[in-house]
Amino acid sequence: MNALRHAKQAYSAVKAPTRTPKNLEYDAIARITHRLVAAAKKGPDGFNTLVAALTDNRKLWTIFMADVASPSNELPAELKDHIAYLTEFTRQHTSKVLAREASVAPLVEINTAIMRGLRSGAP
Repeated sequence: MNALRHAKQAYSAVKAPTRTPKNLEYDAIARITHRLVAAAKKGPDGFNTLVAALTDNRKLWTIFMADVASPSNELPAELKDHIAYLTEFTRQHTSKVLAREASVAPLVEINTAIMRGLRSGAP
């Protein structure tokens, strides 16, 4: 009986949905964006948490840039240019937020727009 139960488990339908690259990108951006918002709501008391979230957001955008710079990336050139611009903006604006000279809001808006694009089926 034990072998039958194991066989059923091994060959039963997969219960977890298949994760696509877009799903993974969306989830990564959503997690970081949530952390940015939560840390910003704490005000000055959340600055250390904000620094960690900003660092992860900057890393994520660096990964996006490396991906679009790859010769094997098949995204349209115009979209690659937009991602390159957003990566540079994110890098510069993050520095301003870390210096307490700017709000995190533009970074949250950019991430949210990217998430909407990923959910809408955009490339």
